Amino acid sequence: MTFYKMVCIAVHYPQFTHVKELVRQASVQVMQSGGVVRDIQSWGTLVLPQRMKRLGGKDQPYHAIGDYWTLSFAASPQNLKGLNNIMRRDPRVLRWTVLKEASTLEKMAKIEDKLE
Repeated sequence: MTFYKMVCIAVHYPQFTHVKELVRQASVQVMQSGGVVRDIQSWGTLVLPQRMKRLGGKDQPYHAIGDYWTLSFAASPQNLKGLNNIMRRDPRVLRWTVLKEASTLEKMAKIEDKLE
């Protein structure tokens, strides 16, 4: 399995129930495809670096603030396609990216040792 970290910017709403549901949906997708969720972090509500619309949405409104969160997980590279499809279709997602952290457990352990 390969270790990944997904960083996501969600549309800001006064209640955080939409973010909780979005995180749950992404986590379930990872686990149903045989992956393991390692960590979920909320970075809170932040001002966006520039006004943003949803990807592919010409008629979408602009957003100035967003809810940032990360999902660290281990999964096979083939399983990323399903996760990306969910993120692309969800109207609550402004932007997301998936970063590869390490390709093996030994490499991930070395990275975590350097952080401590």
